[in-house]
Amino acid sequence: MNQEKRKGHETILEFVKTLPGMPGVYRMMNAAGEVLYIGKAKSLKKRVFAYTTPSKHPIRLQRMIAATVTMEFTTTHTEAEALLLEANLIKKLKPRYNILLRDDKSFPFIHITGGHDFPQLSKHRGAKDQPGEYFGPYASGYAVNESLEVLQRAFQLRTCSDSIFASRTRPCLQYQIKRCSAPCVGRVSKDQYLAQVELARQFLTGKSRDIQEKFVALMQEASGNMDFETAALFRDRIRVLTQIQQHQNINIDGIEDADFHIVHQDKGQTCIQVFFFRNGQNFGTRSYFPRHEKDELAGDILFAFIGQFYTNKPVPREVVINCELPDLMVMEEALKLKAGLKVTIQQNPSRGPKKEIVAMAAKNAREALARRIAVEASHAEVFERLAEIFNLDGAPERIEVFDNSHISGSHAVGAMIVASPDGWVKNSYRKFNIKGPVAPGDDYAMMKEVLTRRFQSLLKDGQQQGPWPDLLLIDGGLGQLNATLQVMQELGLQDVPVVSIAKGPDRNAGRERFFMEGREPISFEQGDPVLYFMQRVRDEAHRFAITTHRARRSAAISQNPLDDIPGIGGKRKKALLLHFGSAKGVAEAGVADLQKVAGISKAVAEKIYGFFHEKEE
Repeated sequence: MNQEKRKGHETILEFVKTLPGMPGVYRMMNAAGEVLYIGKAKSLKKRVFAYTTPSKHPIRLQRMIAATVTMEFTTTHTEAEALLLEANLIKKLKPRYNILLRDDKSFPFIHITGGHDFPQLSKHRGAKDQPGEYFGPYASGYAVNESLEVLQRAFQLRTCSDSIFASRTRPCLQYQIKRCSAPCVGRVSKDQYLAQVELARQFLTGKSRDIQEKFVALMQEASGNMDFETAALFRDRIRVLTQIQQHQNINIDGIEDADFHIVHQDKGQTCIQVFFFRNGQNFGTRSYFPRHEKDELAGDILFAFIGQFYTNKPVPREVVINCELPDLMVMEEALKLKAGLKVTIQQNPSRGPKKEIVAMAAKNAREALARRIAVEASHAEVFERLAEIFNLDGAPERIEVFDNSHISGSHAVGAMIVASPDGWVKNSYRKFNIKGPVAPGDDYAMMKEVLTRRFQSLLKDGQQQGPWPDLLLIDGGLGQLNATLQVMQELGLQDVPVVSIAKGPDRNAGRERFFMEGREPISFEQGDPVLYFMQRVRDEAHRFAITTHRARRSAAISQNPLDDIPGIGGKRKKALLLHFGSAKGVAEAGVADLQKVAGISKAVAEKIYGFFHEKEE
């Protein structure tokens, strides 16, 4: 055992001496204070002691043990509580050696508001802190939007906000296209509207067939009374309900409130396909690709995934999986604590509709993982070709792309986006407010400022700080390349490859030219994967720069100069604006004029005048 490993081993051994044999969570940290790994244990003493013999662990964990210089511990009453705490900490701290759930966005719900005579139908994300009823979760925004459309067509409930509802004087377009009954202008009574709300509530709780039968009876009654217009309305509603039933496989026998977590592994990667069923309805499906080491077992990955998945999501009464789960009873107890009700985990159902859904989800998981592997393989090939075409030392791991945005030089911003073989590295994106002095529209000076600030931040105190780019891509032609190379020369940087991308004649996509120092311009054939990739990263940088510029411009437009004057509160600002009509009028007023405003004394008037004229002195 080398000295480095012995140091980590001895550190852990010292902690073991004082650890209790209680359930809890442990954190292993390196010299920089970064959390390397978070684990839970039935007995902290026994679990942590296992790390004192590194040779019994795979190389990956031996590296983790070697890097450990300190540990932290939290005891809990039960192992289930430890599991919940572990999952929360892993999601928060994202340790390098843990299996990690990625793309953990919150799920949308359908919300029927409360506290109003005419409840609103809306999509909702986040905390359920508004009165009313929530239905879901839905797997995606698309799934919830589709259900909202069905509800509007079948039950004609309003989706407008309360403020818009209160201000309407005539029906809106939703009424014209028969997606709202216009309660805002009295086209439907309160009792009639609430009856439709109740039908929508029944639909969302799985009683769509009962509603359909009721609509059939009403259609036949209207037809018998020769009221063919009303009969046609119910006919259309019946068609809507029939279509959604066929699409969602509603009322699957034996499945009321369940999530299916189906795992598939291939080539060292994993896909977990999640199907959501609530009240017998299929609320959609989503694919997840957790981060893990290649040798991790499917059961271990699924165990970690489920624990993290339900930290911010409602737990159903039943979870169905397709592999053996370690510590099954502990996971059931943890989910019970989280949900406040009994939760059952069923492994590998052998018959019935659950078996069919597992097979369907497994097929989806196989196809999703195959697509992901194919995309990654094509990405790897593109990055290898980038190295070949631009004479790089190897396939780049980090590409930094720069662009500027402004209108005639005003509100100028620079933007940097980062691309890697795994996709966009959005937590590394940076925006730069141009400080100048820069002549209006001088793109070269703007790029020089952005690049200077970027690399100065990477070279603090003469030492490299943060990840270093393997390739710089600049949006612009030969002039932008020369401006960039000048910055590199001034900072003494010689090992950063730089490529500038110029739009083709008439700004045609597909005819771009690429410039590098000491080389002839490079062009690609139409449809070349490398050209497509370079266009994508250029467009992403442009999108980010434009978005940043618009945000800065909007902030400037909405800013009131009076906000910056010390001692001028809301009451005085209102009085000044009412008297002079605008902030510009206030700025152009003299001291005597300012004193004519109610609440503005001579001292305050001099302060306001000085604020706007001190730059002219």
